[in-house]
Amino acid sequence: MTAINPELIERIFLTVFPLFAIVLTGYLYGRHRPADIEFANRANMDLFVPALIFHSLATQTFPLSQYQSLAIGAAAVVLGSGLLVLPLVRLLKTDVKTFLPPMMFSNSGNLGLPLLVLAFGEQALPAAVILFIIENTLHMSVGVYMLDRRNHPLQLLKMPMIAATIAGVIWSLAAWPLPQAVALPVEMLGQISIPLMLFTLGIRIAQVGLQNWREGLIGAILCPLSGILVALACRPWLGLSEEQFAILLVFSALPPAVLNYMVAERYNQEPHRVASIVLIGNMGSLLIMPVVLAFAL
Repeated sequence: MTAINPELIERIFLTVFPLFAIVLTGYLYGRHRPADIEFANRANMDLFVPALIFHSLATQTFPLSQYQSLAIGAAAVVLGSGLLVLPLVRLLKTDVKTFLPPMMFSNSGNLGLPLLVLAFGEQALPAAVILFIIENTLHMSVGVYMLDRRNHPLQLLKMPMIAATIAGVIWSLAAWPLPQAVALPVEMLGQISIPLMLFTLGIRIAQVGLQNWREGLIGAILCPLSGILVALACRPWLGLSEEQFAILLVFSALPPAVLNYMVAERYNQEPHRVASIVLIGNMGSLLIMPVVLAFAL
């Protein structure tokens, strides 16, 4: 274990703080202007987020053979976290569909990717992308099925985000070049997704408040704790190198993805509660992630 360096602490802050700044902007706007965010959220789910996913995957190359065990570990962390937290959710007497997905599906994109690259160097980017693919695919399949079991599994293939994930992986594995005339507008559309996601989250909080802060605080503890416990339990079976296990450990401690709120909004699954869990969970990561990184590095 080495001491965490000031540059890394600064990067964590500069990675996480802008999220809250944009949420705060949306909150202040929502307090003073009535806003209907249904169209914005639907456009984000159907167009902007798929564009982000496709561009992120299609422009990266990664040898899957070197990361099979890491991919298995990522799936175990996501699914195992849900199994570990499930009995506690029942004790909390809250809706499983509301509380469990944020405990399982973490902020592996806009927080995980830059954080892992800074902590472990550019050579960690393929591993970070693998983790993002596993988490995102499970979120858009298992996570969506948890909220609406009327969806046939094959129907998930028609979802824009699943289609974008499959297309991006195929494009990357085939090593096809992405023409600049296509890559630029797709990238620009994708860049809309995260700020819009955070802005509408702030508006939602302004509309409903943070009366569910207790659930958010419990989630801020359970989300990283459950992931870390699963990662540690799986370590003897995965045969990962020291660096890959350290990467998995950081991944396991990431806070809830903002996308949890978007999916909850889409399926009308108590989005006000999910908003509290997501926001407070990411606030808690400002304290938790430096500690985890200190042990992982």
